[in-house]
Amino acid sequence: MFESDALFELAPEPADAVGFAALAAMPLRELMAPDWADALGPVETELRGVLTFLAAEVDAGHQVLPAPSNVLRVFRQPLSDVKVLIVGQDPYPTPGHAVGLSFAVDARTRPIPRSLANIYRELESDLGIPPRVHGDLSAWASQGVLLLNRVMSVRAGAAGSHRGKGWEAITTAAVTAVANRRTADGGRPPLVAVLWGRDAEGVRPLLSGAAVVSSAHPSPLSASRGFFGSRPFSAINKLLLEQGSSGVTWELPQVV
Repeated sequence: MFESDALFELAPEPADAVGFAALAAMPLRELMAPDWADALGPVETELRGVLTFLAAEVDAGHQVLPAPSNVLRVFRQPLSDVKVLIVGQDPYPTPGHAVGLSFAVDARTRPIPRSLANIYRELESDLGIPPRVHGDLSAWASQGVLLLNRVMSVRAGAAGSHRGKGWEAITTAAVTAVANRRTADGGRPPLVAVLWGRDAEGVRPLLSGAAVVSSAHPSPLSASRGFFGSRPFSAINKLLLEQGSSGVTWELPQVV
């Protein structure tokens, strides 16, 4: 969702040393964790097609977000580490904001987008954790929280512009891989899926009966219709504990 409440426009991101065309030619294991490369092997052709499309967007003079170095960032953490899946829509289309993790922004971004501010507001209501001024959610990702946007890129200034360009096949495969993991004895590793809003609800059939926490989206347009008061963070940790896992430490560093 487009976040239009920024007090100032950040400068465009510097060009990456490696562009989208180069990414499209690299082996999967150079782009992501080895177990993700194995899981996404069946959609490798589709992934290379999307990266080639992004290169064409740049060649046509469009700025693509996030930068090439971050477009596959969500797959750098091993698939085996995932215990919480939070499904977003597509990246923030404001230059300087998108970092490859759903709902997160660059640590320097001020003010943070309103959807993220609402997430922080609910976090404080749920667990008493004061909101942060930054939007760096990498501390969650490092604990096994997969912050996956359904569509993983966007043209700057044009929310939703890369829907239907091939990302859906990749993220369908990713959600399916998370849900279908099994332990050595055939059991399920701990997993809680977080579905905020109608778009996220669309992946529910892929989750193979995994534990789900769902509500309205935290966007200012819908947060008052079921997101506020839903207490998702305590619910996630309760479900993880019931599955024999440790909960997530939701408190983020004050300064990054």
